[in-house]
Amino acid sequence: MGLGNFFSKPRNLAILCLVLACVILLALRPHNAVDAAPPIDPNKKEIVFATHNGPTTYYLGNDNKPAGIEYDLAMMFIREYYPDHEIRFILANSISEVIPSLLKNKAHIAAANLTITPLRKHQVQFARPYQETQQQLIFNNDMNKKPQDLNALLGKKISVPKGTSYSERLSQLQKSHPQLKWTDVNLSNTESLLEEVADGLLDYTVADSHLAALMQNHYPNLDVAMNLGPSDYIAWAMSKNADPRMVQKVQAFFAKIKADGSLRNLLDRYYGHNERLNTLDVSTFLKDCNNLLPKYQRLFKQAENITGIDWRLLAALSYRESHWDTYNTSPTNVRGLMMLTEDTADLMGVTDRLDPKQSIPAGAKYLLKLIDTMPERIPEPDRTYMALAAYNIGYAHVEDARVLAARLNLNPDSWADVKKTLVLLKHPEYYSTVKYGYASGGAPVVFVESVRSYQRILERQQPKNSFDLNLFKLASVN
Repeated sequence: MGLGNFFSKPRNLAILCLVLACVILLALRPHNAVDAAPPIDPNKKEIVFATHNGPTTYYLGNDNKPAGIEYDLAMMFIREYYPDHEIRFILANSISEVIPSLLKNKAHIAAANLTITPLRKHQVQFARPYQETQQQLIFNNDMNKKPQDLNALLGKKISVPKGTSYSERLSQLQKSHPQLKWTDVNLSNTESLLEEVADGLLDYTVADSHLAALMQNHYPNLDVAMNLGPSDYIAWAMSKNADPRMVQKVQAFFAKIKADGSLRNLLDRYYGHNERLNTLDVSTFLKDCNNLLPKYQRLFKQAENITGIDWRLLAALSYRESHWDTYNTSPTNVRGLMMLTEDTADLMGVTDRLDPKQSIPAGAKYLLKLIDTMPERIPEPDRTYMALAAYNIGYAHVEDARVLAARLNLNPDSWADVKKTLVLLKHPEYYSTVKYGYASGGAPVVFVESVRSYQRILERQQPKNSFDLNLFKLASVN
């Protein structure tokens, strides 16, 4: 039978359409990274980590390089305990695929912001916990009133990603609250469900407290309805038949970074700024990003070309200083978009502090000067954080705080530790023992964390500048 005769029959045409539909559906089906990954090769010097994309795990940063707390932890572990091994990451489509990667011998370690739960402990073994968190019910405070208890959730649309600890916790709560209903969403993540709540498409979802706080910096209408159950602990997972030598090294790694402060520094780097902005701060900032930022965006990008400092950090610094009000003047006569003192303006060659074309590049150059003044041994991003604190309170007081940190057996090169001693500079028993005396040390801490929060929001909204390296080199020479 010819093709023409075949297609002329409705039944045959329907069959062909059905076959084509199936082919298309198979082609569009999400790729399962775990199934596609090859099994672990015991003869290959390689450590394989299973994780998934997300702000609390692994993602590509603004420079298109991997970032995230789980990525950083994995790299630290490899450098310390397997320096002659390669590292490879399997990026699962959802958290429900992460533990199966261990069970299918596709990965050595699951580093995916995994909460230790009774069900998971039956499947895998966990390392020492590295972070405490709290499951929270999240709602949209523009669309719903805060529920008084779980009984108020009757008839509401609640969704959580399939295979998460949230589903386990809700199942436990359902035993005492049979009316509690929810949907386990396949191939989803908590971040996307939080966005649905913010957009009014979903009444509630559940999130860990550190992720909820992070997302509130981008969606100010997200709010915490209530805590769900006791605190949880996050840890790496390995299969129950994992090499005991590797398990021992993992345990030693987390004990070491907890003892030497590396873990504290890392947690501060990713989450230390989360709770510095309130809902009104975020809402106002988002509005000003639309209304005010376009007036000065070109100047901030030009300042990046001159200094090499990300324009979004400069814009965040300026916003924290002046709320992008070029006429802003403090009672102490600090003025302009970058709130320059008279002495700083003279140092940077500024003749009119109220002129954005002078204020922005001068503030950027002054911040660069402070960054360069910091001792070379201070790593990034701590170096920039301390420079921001110096921008606010002066370099001398930051040095006093670093001296105090060393005396108190803290790390003077870590912002997470120095911000603890900055706040001590208002107490006589501490400020009387350092060179430059009293300082309102809490102010620069709030200042730096607020700038970090504004910068994170801008990084999510605004693209990275197309950096002009030649212009930067020329400016550096001059």
